Amino acid sequence: MKQVLIIGAVALATTGAARAEGDMREGLSLLEQGAQLFMRGLADEMEPALRELTDNVEPAMRQLMQQMEPAMQELLGMIDNLDAYHMPERLPNGDIIIRRKSPSEMQTLPEQAPDIEI
Repeated sequence: MKQVLIIGAVALATTGAARAEGDMREGLSLLEQGAQLFMRGLADEMEPALRELTDNVEPAMRQLMQQMEPAMQELLGMIDNLDAYHMPERLPNGDIIIRRKSPSEMQTLPEQAPDIEI
């Protein structure tokens, strides 16, 4: 009699566990669907704001580039070859300096590779 009760209890427990596992899968699936709907809704609501931001930022960036172009051309005219300089250093007071390499350091540089189109 005890064996029948034990077998019955095990059968009920495994049936309940299987049902709980099925419910868990269904619950996770519903959570996944809910998350997808939430993200879609969020993207739909943010799209107009992002589009407006892009429309406003683009002209400002163009204007900035037009204003900076003369200064950048002047800077490029001052720097003949980037290999002639050491990496920038930050001093303890916050200043950033870029040291020019000495002639002896320049002689140890490898030959520049010819321009190759890739």
